[in-house]
Amino acid sequence: MIKIMKYGSVSAEEIFARVEPTFDVTDIVTDIIDNVKAKGDKALFEYAEKFDKASLTSLEVSEAEIEEAFNLVEPRFIEVIKKAAKNIEDFHKKQVRNSFILNDTHGVITGQKVTPIERVGLYVPGGTAAYPSTVLMDSIPAKIAGCEYICITTPPSADGKVNPVILAAAKIAGVDKIFKVGGAQAVAALAYGTESIKKVDKIVGPGNAFVAEAKRQVFGRVSIDMIAGPSEILVIADGKSNPSFVAADLLSQAEHDKNASAVLVTDSEDLAKKVAAEIENQLKQLSREEIARVSIDNNGKIIIAENLEDVIAVANEIAPEHLELCVDNPFDYLDKIKNAGSIFMGRYCPEALGDYFAGPNHTLPTSGTARFSSPLSVDDFVKKSQFVYYSENALDKVAEDVAFFAEKEGLTAHAKSAIIRSEKQ
Repeated sequence: MIKIMKYGSVSAEEIFARVEPTFDVTDIVTDIIDNVKAKGDKALFEYAEKFDKASLTSLEVSEAEIEEAFNLVEPRFIEVIKKAAKNIEDFHKKQVRNSFILNDTHGVITGQKVTPIERVGLYVPGGTAAYPSTVLMDSIPAKIAGCEYICITTPPSADGKVNPVILAAAKIAGVDKIFKVGGAQAVAALAYGTESIKKVDKIVGPGNAFVAEAKRQVFGRVSIDMIAGPSEILVIADGKSNPSFVAADLLSQAEHDKNASAVLVTDSEDLAKKVAAEIENQLKQLSREEIARVSIDNNGKIIIAENLEDVIAVANEIAPEHLELCVDNPFDYLDKIKNAGSIFMGRYCPEALGDYFAGPNHTLPTSGTARFSSPLSVDDFVKKSQFVYYSENALDKVAEDVAFFAEKEGLTAHAKSAIIRSEKQ
């Protein structure tokens, strides 16, 4: 049963408690990375046998396998994937940054140039569910950014195949290569390269604790998007809200993972009780009831506050991955939401819209990192370089200022490098 608590009547520690890892995988992941570095493809084949129960003859998904998978997916789903891809593309095209030049001083030109990251690797989870949505959300911004090479790693099933819907989504998104590799070993392969998998410059995408730890360990050798924790939803709802809608939205995240977090913050005790009862009713109807039940019982919360001002304060402190604003006139409150990965506005905007279809990205900051992090975007697939040009006359005018500044920091060689050019030879 979901816990109900009153803000101000229980400790802040209980209100704002987060899901903590249940075990440390650091050493296991270090061993996996070291093994992949040492043995390359051989290690990947061994891990496929050990973890996925798959006897592979090739790590790369062939064109024939992609075509076969595409034909296996029902046509209606292909059409839905294409619609979602179009929405994602339209949204992310608005994020494209342009290079710029400042040339308003005689003899001085400064600017910034935006360059795509050349090679990116996308991790797409397998395991208890298939996520073609992740393929779209991660690959389309990379394509828009102009990345030259985009590959996917994803775990195979025991028969050595990749879920057809993942391959169909990859084909629609225009991914270059797909590899049958999952877990920490996939991250290691992308970071260091093997005989089959070329090393990349950046790794993005969600995964389990092993994948998250592997990304943490290879960061610095490659870039990563973020260290993703368990999925989260926080619903802000007032007394007018439909308890069935709210319960369904909370369960939409609870079914992801036993460690997922579903939180309702409301100013209505009556709604709180009705939502708690409705969660119990709806749980029985879920195909992933066992997973959702553990999530709700262990991590679910309904927090009752005095008013919407306090409700929003609680939400900002939690800084959720997904935040639903189930109130009338939600745009009146938008500026008051300071910390959230993605915000869903109004009573008819379930978080599932963002997972699949609306267009904004679903790879979002978790575990309170929305206080300082942003959703995955085109920005994640580009890098920025600055450039400076000074003519001889322009340098002459400022050389003494530059040298004076450098000397104040005790860096006389810096000072000399500016002055020597303006000295008469």
